[in-house]
Amino acid sequence: MRENGKLDYLELPVVNGDIHSVKDFYQNAFNWQFTDYGPNYSAFSEGLDGGFDAHPSENKPKPLPVLYSDNLQATLKAVTDAGGTITRPIYAFPGGSRFHFTDPSGNELAVWSEK
Repeated sequence: MRENGKLDYLELPVVNGDIHSVKDFYQNAFNWQFTDYGPNYSAFSEGLDGGFDAHPSENKPKPLPVLYSDNLQATLKAVTDAGGTITRPIYAFPGGSRFHFTDPSGNELAVWSEK
C-alpha cells in the first residue's frame, strides 16, 4: 500500500546508456524481471519498485529516490516551504505525474502521484 511521504520507488541511472547490459546483469545475478517503457526505461518490482533510466538527457550518475504523494501540489508546497529547491516542476509521465527537488544538503529526490 502506498503511503504519503514514504519511499516508494528507486530510479537508477544507466550511465553508459546500455540498458540491455544492466538488465542482463540483474536478470542473471538475481533473476529480476522487467517491464520496458520504451527503449530507454525499464521498470522492476523486486522488493522495492524501481527502474533503470537510460535517457541521455536525464542521465545522472546517482540513484533517484522517489517518494509518493496523494496530493502532488500540496507536497510541492510543503517541500518549498521547508527549504527544498524545485529542480524539475511537475510533469506527466506514464503512470502519473511527478516533480524533482533537492534538499538543503543537495540530495536530489522526486515525488510522484498517480493523479
